[in-house]
Amino acid sequence: MHHTTTPSRRTFLNSAAAGLALTAAHHRAMAGTAPSDRIRVGFIGLGGMGTGRLNGFMKHPDVVAAAVCDLDSTHLSRATALVEKTQGHKPAAYHDFRKLLDDKDIDAVMVATPDHWHALPLIHACQAGKDVFVEKPLSYSIGEGRAMVNAARRNKRVTQMGNHIHNDLPNYRRVVEIVKSGMLGKINRVYCSLASGSKGIGNPPDSAPPAELDYDFWLGPAPKRPYNPSRSHLNFRYFWDYSGGVFIDFWCHFTDVAYWALDLTAPRSVAAAGGRWTAGDNAETPDTIEVLYDFPELVLSWTVHPNGRPGYDHMGSSVIFEGTQATLVTNYSKHEIWIKGKQELNFTRPPQSIPDSPGHIREFLDSIKSRQLTTCDVAYAHRLNKGGLLGNIAFRTGERIYWDDAKERIIGNPRADKQYVTRRYRKPWKLA
Repeated sequence: MHHTTTPSRRTFLNSAAAGLALTAAHHRAMAGTAPSDRIRVGFIGLGGMGTGRLNGFMKHPDVVAAAVCDLDSTHLSRATALVEKTQGHKPAAYHDFRKLLDDKDIDAVMVATPDHWHALPLIHACQAGKDVFVEKPLSYSIGEGRAMVNAARRNKRVTQMGNHIHNDLPNYRRVVEIVKSGMLGKINRVYCSLASGSKGIGNPPDSAPPAELDYDFWLGPAPKRPYNPSRSHLNFRYFWDYSGGVFIDFWCHFTDVAYWALDLTAPRSVAAAGGRWTAGDNAETPDTIEVLYDFPELVLSWTVHPNGRPGYDHMGSSVIFEGTQATLVTNYSKHEIWIKGKQELNFTRPPQSIPDSPGHIREFLDSIKSRQLTTCDVAYAHRLNKGGLLGNIAFRTGERIYWDDAKERIIGNPRADKQYVTRRYRKPWKLA
């Protein structure tokens, strides 16, 4: 398997958007949307992913891009110009997300900041009466995720995590129907695999932060560190202060189908091994990792490696459900069933039981109006995300982690529980 099969967030976002463009009938229905039915959205975090989301939201005729916010003035200027070109008006532009949230005319916000900045904007937005679309992974830490769920529920807000494969491609729905039908037999093993490629991020020296970036604000609750070009913007995910590597970046996309199909909650224990062995750069998170999850009567394993996991190479990065009757392997867009080493081409599919989705962003917008929970709201997002976070805790401690999900605490390891379940925020930031 070659590294060229590595999924790209932008590639799949664009392909999904193209594949699920609004129908002409829906366009006609929405074109005459009354001002009272329009949704005024503020956009917080406008790097590459945030700009993609801005474009995605603006494709919906009932969305008004009312405000943009970023700590990098180049990102802010680019987003402002994009809204002007697309919607014909100049949005309010903010440096501080809290100022954007003070605008009582804004109905909802989209948060596409680095992971360590997901929790506070969502919590403050919920407290300000805004609905929230937040990128995945939901949170930097398990404690943040719990606080986000509590804030959304306490303030009765609609939320959606940007796990767009869940809704923007129909394949996972068909896989879930097959697994739940029982035609694979009893499933005791699930394998998730990411072909991460081997390209590193370089070894630039520390330097002064660029004039256009408010670096201290960008650090926020994370520890104070010297500025390094590798640490900010796209590459933030390779440093423990801000994220958990490509493993946590893709965890939600791939493990989602397993949690969905098998109704998983939380593992009883997690063990991990690996390292940053091939990239030769100044990043911290592993480029090779194996994580093993113990669920009741199920073992789920995760592989991140430049070449992925051997076997089913033609499917690239994938998820494998091994049942007593058959094995199913799926990637984002297609799936196959294998029996005793041979692909089964003529199997009878179960009847469709999961309704088609209007699209991930559209579902969020519709839920703002109906006040119904979305399919990837904060509660589901937290349940899914915590498994990935536990995998990184096991890797960083070098120990098997035993988990009490009712209390959301690590059992028998108070040091790991205190250090990793909820991070200590840098002053003056507080998780509230």
